[in-house]
Amino acid sequence: MRIILLGSPGAGKGTQAVNLSKYFNIPLISTGDMLRAAVSDGSTLGAKVKTIMERGVLVPDDIIVDLVKQRIGKADCQTGYLLDGFPRTIAQADILNKSGVSMDYVIEIHVADEDVIARLSGRLTHPGSGRIYHLIHNPPRLPLVDDITGEALVQRDDDREETIKNRLRVYHEKTEPLVTYYREMAKKNGGLRYLRISGIGAIEEISRRIIEAMNLKK
Repeated sequence: MRIILLGSPGAGKGTQAVNLSKYFNIPLISTGDMLRAAVSDGSTLGAKVKTIMERGVLVPDDIIVDLVKQRIGKADCQTGYLLDGFPRTIAQADILNKSGVSMDYVIEIHVADEDVIARLSGRLTHPGSGRIYHLIHNPPRLPLVDDITGEALVQRDDDREETIKNRLRVYHEKTEPLVTYYREMAKKNGGLRYLRISGIGAIEEISRRIIEAMNLKK
């Protein structure tokens, strides 16, 4: 079971990635985890990644794909894996495809921009514990204070409306073209299925939608 998950910031992709990984008992692979593992494993590729990251520049696409290939070649990926956060661009997808890495499913978790903004801009965080509230969906018992400690809740910079709009703009420009890319690929490649799933609703409901759309049993 080889899966790529796509979705805008705030669509709930990370949560569904964890759920699918557990459901199918396959590794959840993110570029951040791969980069950290490569730096710590002392390999030649890892040393190259460390040098690049220490310079404060982006790791080139071809090296990222090499890391992906190295990771999915490990024993725990023999029955499948789930890629979360990669590929992010058409260029990365092209390199991945041309390198011979094939996928079974590309799943898009779709949430409209206005729903993402409402979902994220209403979030409040307790700095000490990381507990998250929402002004509408999960409000604290008393306005703007943590239920347990009574301390003030804050809105993180990432959850401010202007920041969210900017993140969505970058997504639409850089990553959303992958929707068309993989949808067209699925039309030509009988071994690949593209699924678009609504990300509105309870977490468990969305997970059920995905599994039913895949029409698979463990």
